[in-house]
Amino acid sequence: MSLSLRDQLMKAGLVSEKQAKQAGKQKQKQQRLEKKGQVEVDDAIKQAALQAQAEKAARDQELNEQQKEKAEQKARAAQIKQLIESSRLPKLQSDDYYNFVDEKKIKRIAVNAMLRDKLSRGSLAIVRHGGGYEMIPREAALRIQERDPRRVILLNTPTEAPDADDPYAAYQVPDDLMW
Repeated sequence: MSLSLRDQLMKAGLVSEKQAKQAGKQKQKQQRLEKKGQVEVDDAIKQAALQAQAEKAARDQELNEQQKEKAEQKARAAQIKQLIESSRLPKLQSDDYYNFVDEKKIKRIAVNAMLRDKLSRGSLAIVRHGGGYEMIPREAALRIQERDPRRVILLNTPTEAPDADDPYAAYQVPDDLMW
């Protein structure tokens, strides 16, 4: 059977039996006066404890929100990686390149005539992946753009048929222009 704090202090020699009885009487007297309403109960300690508990709960909630946000970001990154890897086109070894701008720098990716046409018409897109660039279909690029718009480097708007009222319809831009 464990000893009470009073008994432990007396056994250790830190408190005499007389001091322990006096402290017990003082405590009983204080409780009696509090019940009768003659002495005001000191609520400052209780209020401080409640305030500290509320602050701790707010801090814990903030930390939980941060952890939840990190987990969501990690899940979005995994979804983007899976989308890119499942829908990317195979890399080509070609002397023909498609030039594009990424963060104020001109980059290039090897293409053939068909891929160049699809990129310019907007049916293919270029995305950043693993320190390099990949070409993916437009639908996958749109889903990636919903999750992280910074990953999509080039996504041209799809071209439409020329209007009948267009006065420049007879003047077509040649397809062999490259920069």
